[in-house]
Amino acid sequence: FFQKTLAAVKSWFTLFGWSKGQNPISIPDSLRRDVCIVQLTVLEEKNFKRNLDKDRGFYEMLLHLNGQPIPGIAASQSLPPDPVERMFQLHWQHSELLSFLKNQGACLSHVMPEFLLAPEDYEIWTEVNTGLRRGSRRISGKSNGRSIFVLEDSTFEAMSKRAWTDVLLQIYKVFVLPRVSSRIVPDPSSLESLQNMPGIKSEPLCSNIYSRYERAILIWLNKHYEKNRKVVWKDSQRGGIPPMRWIVNFDQDLLDGLVLAAQMAAYCPYLISTHFIKMYTNPRTHEQFLHNSLILVKALHAVSLDIDIKV
Repeated sequence: FFQKTLAAVKSWFTLFGWSKGQNPISIPDSLRRDVCIVQLTVLEEKNFKRNLDKDRGFYEMLLHLNGQPIPGIAASQSLPPDPVERMFQLHWQHSELLSFLKNQGACLSHVMPEFLLAPEDYEIWTEVNTGLRRGSRRISGKSNGRSIFVLEDSTFEAMSKRAWTDVLLQIYKVFVLPRVSSRIVPDPSSLESLQNMPGIKSEPLCSNIYSRYERAILIWLNKHYEKNRKVVWKDSQRGGIPPMRWIVNFDQDLLDGLVLAAQMAAYCPYLISTHFIKMYTNPRTHEQFLHNSLILVKALHAVSLDIDIKV
């Protein structure tokens, strides 16, 4: 599951995270490298030609998605050549980044700024805070009143990859999802068939899991599924019309492909007779779930929405 999430995050930010078109990223390697534009000596500057069109840093991406820079951190900046001073500045930058995102509503209390460092900077950080070099065992200690952990190389790499993935997911949550306008989501109570179904409120504090923008998407999913299920599968030979359902999450409720198919049918009704009519409307086996998923993927290919989707 984590690898699939990682691939989806990498694909989206590669395609849509930058102002000047696609920019392939790797997690965490290119992200850690992008925030480490080390100050060059005069001799190195003469031999170094920077491609401004391709060398796009992490904070430039954040500026593009947010529209405003993080206070105190420029989109492009140099770091001190001294390794210890560089580590301290990077650690401060990562702390400011996490604080800024959390102030915007990101859930990142589990991510420590040191987990966003490159391995060589993390080693310096552990030495400065514990006075010990990393070995094969985990060492714990205290730094500014909080526990610190000295992780072996492989453990740190796994932790860093997870931390950067979570940072990107939360950046998407606080800067991209708010573009969903509640004005384009009709009130589900306007559908007579939904009046007996529990509603999903969009007020900011009515859920500790989903933001109001995510709940707006859930309302949209409920609206189109209930409106279209009797239209899309009225002539179904694989189970009849699917039953009414209350869609409250983005994983279990979307597994059988029917909800997503109903959304596509709302905008591409010509796919009903060629694709969606062939779906199982009450799938019970893994084979039937796979059958529905393959049909949905083929429909995405048919309308050229097959971004990084493989059959």
